[in-house]
Amino acid sequence: MKFNALSAALLAAALFAGSAKAGELIETPNLSLDVVAGKLPTIHDRLPVNPLVTAIDDPEWKPGKHGGEMRMLIGRTQDVRLVSVYGYSRLVGLDKNLELTPDILESVDVEAGRRFTLKLRANHRWSDGAPFTAEDFRYWWEDVANEKALTPAGPPKALLVDNEKPVVTFPDSRTIVYEWSSPNAAFLPALAGPAPVFIYRPAHYLRQFHHRYADRKALQEAVQRANLRNWSQLHNRLDKLDRNDNPDLPVLDPWVVRTKAPAERFVFDRNPYYHRIDANGRQLPYIDRLILNVADGKILAAKAGAGEADLQARGLNFANYTFLRQAGKRNDFDTRLWSTARGSQIAIHPNLNANDLGWRALMRDVRFRRALSMAIDRREINQVVYFGLAVEGANTLLPASPLYRPAYRSDWHRFDLKAANELLDQIGLTKRDERGVRMLPDGRPLEIVVETAGEDVEQTDVLELIHDSWMKAGIKLYSRPQQRDILRNRVFSGETRVSLWFGIENALANPDSPPDELAPLAQDRLQWPKWGQYRETGGTSGEPVDMSEAIDLVRQAETWRNAPTRAAREEAWRRMLENHADNVWTIGLVANVRQPVVVSKRLRNVPRDGVWNWDPGAFFGVHRMDAFWFDGERGAPRSTAAVPAGK
Repeated sequence: MKFNALSAALLAAALFAGSAKAGELIETPNLSLDVVAGKLPTIHDRLPVNPLVTAIDDPEWKPGKHGGEMRMLIGRTQDVRLVSVYGYSRLVGLDKNLELTPDILESVDVEAGRRFTLKLRANHRWSDGAPFTAEDFRYWWEDVANEKALTPAGPPKALLVDNEKPVVTFPDSRTIVYEWSSPNAAFLPALAGPAPVFIYRPAHYLRQFHHRYADRKALQEAVQRANLRNWSQLHNRLDKLDRNDNPDLPVLDPWVVRTKAPAERFVFDRNPYYHRIDANGRQLPYIDRLILNVADGKILAAKAGAGEADLQARGLNFANYTFLRQAGKRNDFDTRLWSTARGSQIAIHPNLNANDLGWRALMRDVRFRRALSMAIDRREINQVVYFGLAVEGANTLLPASPLYRPAYRSDWHRFDLKAANELLDQIGLTKRDERGVRMLPDGRPLEIVVETAGEDVEQTDVLELIHDSWMKAGIKLYSRPQQRDILRNRVFSGETRVSLWFGIENALANPDSPPDELAPLAQDRLQWPKWGQYRETGGTSGEPVDMSEAIDLVRQAETWRNAPTRAAREEAWRRMLENHADNVWTIGLVANVRQPVVVSKRLRNVPRDGVWNWDPGAFFGVHRMDAFWFDGERGAPRSTAAVPAGK
């Protein structure tokens, strides 16, 4: 399969189209003074020789103008990392049809599914102007990924095939070759994700913090100034391309952070060396500056309604829609409803690795999980909380996926209290206390504490409805909201028995989409965190998978990864989806809940009907936020002098 042919397919698909050489290049107005003063090269010298030309196949989309500051709201300081997600600058990325296509790379050639030749754009530069070359890939592979002091666990799992590392070579300054002895279907998707595997680093910047290259005395002084123990801690602290917590770290994103935490207001300026332009020769991004203001997550909707954001979806949910629609009339913004692509808006995650052995045994009994599911009235939840607009059923794929089958969503997810009670009786939970609550074999009441991140009222409303229907099956529900990080750590440690979290992220999967989230391969799968930790750490921590049904999921995920054909990958997906439908590893509620998106009436190229999703999608990323622009007083520059093409 030849991925340099993707460039042609890309043009045909009209996601990115045109030729930069065919027209004039237009100097970016807010960079013009620095160009005249000699602080920046001209646009001809800043751009790659063959920049990526962006056009969107949408009748409402049009080439825009430079200028303006765009305000967004975040609920915590760490959310500054979302700018790298929204900007979605990747070696390869997904187009609007969720197909892989070159982005930062000029081309990718794939041979037999196991040999990948990556070609860089000539004269591409980091945000500080330093050349972006194969040396940045070599530095990461040899000096970071395979440096025990920096990466004790070794290269990322996505780069291992049956624990085999790739052979990585660098034929010239623009070419990188990854090769395995067997196919690695996960490699390119891992580069295209919202939190991708970054297989490169700005070597020119990071060498000063690496013991192999830095002056020993200067490095030790830098470690002491940072109040750290050694050079590896310092290097790792400064080396997070997706965190936006180090303003000195060069990036390839459309915007570059200028504010160092802690702060309540973060500023991101345009990257003068960004590799994309529009069909008229304007370098992207159109918008000069992003302003991210930190506010309590509980009041983000109120602040967005007060007109304090030009683009906002984070912190908003469907319950805010009516309020936002009314507020937009006063504060000059629209509220659009985008589709979501999770398998379930929220799902119940029984922890099969709970520390409490009595509860662990119960969670592992498929009859118990099925009973919990069948004792939930999803129609009531849909009508009361989502006005009947959601899709009811299991945590699985959506009908828009080519892998979808109706049985995946309906099996064991119909509301049937009689069947649920019969299953609980079969387990032996026949004794009840004076409240009608069933008793566990050890005499404890069947009281389930569902722990949540407590970030919105939606979860509380849903759990209140589940409480009422579960009580009819003799199950008492309590909810315990807490901070997101605390919740995750409690689940990972086994203290939490049941949690409420999102469902499957990619419910629009195709056969080439990695099915990893269906198997216990990572700690962040809340239904089996210790199994996932065991896999992630190569058995050094966590617990080995010890249920045959879950072992089969691991086996099928490996089959997909090594599959030489799309048909074989589709078969692996089918078996995993059937496994999930039958075993009810997580309990889905409703899906395709609409996401409110606040959009300033002056902001252009924001889709009216978009998809809001982490993976695939990168939220705003797949919609190309670097091509959003302001029309009118917030954004229009006074002049856009054209510069003749050529150097």
